[in-house]
Amino acid sequence: MDKPEIFRPASLKASEPAQPIAHVSNRLELLAPAKNADFGIEAIRHGADAVYIGGPAFGARATAGNSVEDIARLCEFAHRYHAQVFVAINTILMDDELEAAQQLIWDVYEAGADALIVQDMGILQLDIPPIALHASTQMDNRNPEKVAFLEQVGFSQVVLARELGLSQIREVAKHTNMQIEFFIHGALCVAYSGLCNLSHAFSNRSANRGECSQMCRLPGDLKTRQGEVLAQNEHLLSLKDNNQTDNLEALIDAGVRSFKIEGRLKDLSYVKNVTAHYRQELDKILARRPELVASSHGRCEHTFTPNTEKTFNRGRTDYFVNDRNQGVSDFRSPKYIGEEVGKVAALGKDFIQVESTEQFNNGDGLCYFPPNYEKAKQSDDKLQGLRVNRAEGNKLYVIAVPGDLKVGATLYRNHDQAFEALLAKESAKRIIQVDMSLRDTDSGMALTMTDQYGLSATTELPLEKTAASDSEKGLQNLRKQLGKLGSTDFSARSISIETAQPWFVPASVLNGLRRDTVAALEQARVAGYERPKAWQYNQEAVYPVKHLSFMGNVANEQAKEFYTRHGVIEIEDTYEKNGIAEDAPLMVTKHCLRFNFNLCPKEVPGLKAEPMVLEIGKDVLKLVFDCPKCEMLVVGANRQVHKSKKP
Repeated sequence: MDKPEIFRPASLKASEPAQPIAHVSNRLELLAPAKNADFGIEAIRHGADAVYIGGPAFGARATAGNSVEDIARLCEFAHRYHAQVFVAINTILMDDELEAAQQLIWDVYEAGADALIVQDMGILQLDIPPIALHASTQMDNRNPEKVAFLEQVGFSQVVLARELGLSQIREVAKHTNMQIEFFIHGALCVAYSGLCNLSHAFSNRSANRGECSQMCRLPGDLKTRQGEVLAQNEHLLSLKDNNQTDNLEALIDAGVRSFKIEGRLKDLSYVKNVTAHYRQELDKILARRPELVASSHGRCEHTFTPNTEKTFNRGRTDYFVNDRNQGVSDFRSPKYIGEEVGKVAALGKDFIQVESTEQFNNGDGLCYFPPNYEKAKQSDDKLQGLRVNRAEGNKLYVIAVPGDLKVGATLYRNHDQAFEALLAKESAKRIIQVDMSLRDTDSGMALTMTDQYGLSATTELPLEKTAASDSEKGLQNLRKQLGKLGSTDFSARSISIETAQPWFVPASVLNGLRRDTVAALEQARVAGYERPKAWQYNQEAVYPVKHLSFMGNVANEQAKEFYTRHGVIEIEDTYEKNGIAEDAPLMVTKHCLRFNFNLCPKEVPGLKAEPMVLEIGKDVLKLVFDCPKCEMLVVGANRQVHKSKKP
């Protein structure tokens, strides 16, 4: 393994005073996505304190399901490092699915899962095991009253809405003892999570059922109510990707303790790279703030320098953490454009000469926007790509130079072959430091290994003691053999020889003693792992509102009974069951196109927030603006009303 680069602390952006909420835990959790068990294992190797994974059904990523057996395998690996595994059962459930959901919850609990990520409150009415419950961001967790209620009915962790700013997060943290989880990286849904029926309305694929068609990523035309065209063939509802690298310490001081990476559908290089990046960023903070600790065990060594620009992203934004700004979207493309690497200096039949300071590699993927791409009729006509067959410095050979690539065009690299090759290999190791002590016993010797967290194991070795002929050499040999931990999870912090004198011990015998003690410590560490505290239901809690509209996502009788028990008087069925009125919103979002086009009444005195029209293909959407709340509502003008289908 190559020696990892040493990363030194850097100043981090903080928009609010660094005064942490007094009652929150001092444990920081880096939470990474697991498309499957193997991805989850690599996430933990690269620094995740916890991972979240979908089960065989009922997850908000319907195509990222996993068997119970694979979840068990992931849990077994994670618990070696006292890392946790959260299983996402965070879709809304229909009545005829509750029994299967209940059985699945028992199955994943028995497989070792540490918590469930839940959206449907009907689950709390079922006979479920003593497992921790986390409130999914699909619940639309935005205000202190809602979060306080969730804590009262038994949740121990809450995933806040991505749209919250630092002051709002701080206010929520003041009113709960739950661990606060917040998305720090990855794709951003343009709607408040759980408040979007756009996909279901136009494609019969429900986002609340894990089947979002991502209609919001498609290009469209924006018009005023009078028909004036403001934008044509732009990806107007497609946001850049979340990146909170510069805000981590400010988020900590606001009360966040679980830092979540989006991406259960992303590839393995994304998981490795992004997890390693945030592990190193959080470790910088931990190094200078001893009152904070990582929530799992071990330190990570990486064989590469993480760079979030080199794996899939749509550009970066910190969204609304530091209040509203113009940088949350890129209307050009919803694809991964990549890093800008230079400009075209000259063109040949099969080569491109690039003006650049970057190093290029055979197999690199490049892309560009052709001239007048804004007028392209199809989204695929905008961003164009090509592969480098052979790189000779800045002269890049390709199969054929595209006709629409011109001198002066900006080139972007969205596949760095050299970087991907590094990530394709073993690229991280997780190490736990141990203190080793060799001492005499009546019948021989005993080796004790104690890890840095206080867990310990001792193995005794019956041995006829013979003094080493050379005391100094004997001591060196004992230390050398005991310190050979390279293939294990352990690294010797100290080795003490506490025997009466250096004894002669054959290397094979000493190696066997070391291996047995390592195995015993591994067992002790697993035995010493404790699952988080199980949920405890409080039936007396009162829900903060008395009426739930269809956007409350109540899809089954158990959920209705739950809310009724907690004081809700009127409950509408979810859109998936009965559809909605023609003028009801299909989506609620904090992303505002009036603001993007400098037509915000708060910014332009005297301007009225009249509705707008968004045309996506043949579908027409009306945009309505709730300026007091700074929200945009998307209403379907010519949609078909659909009923739910099973996932």
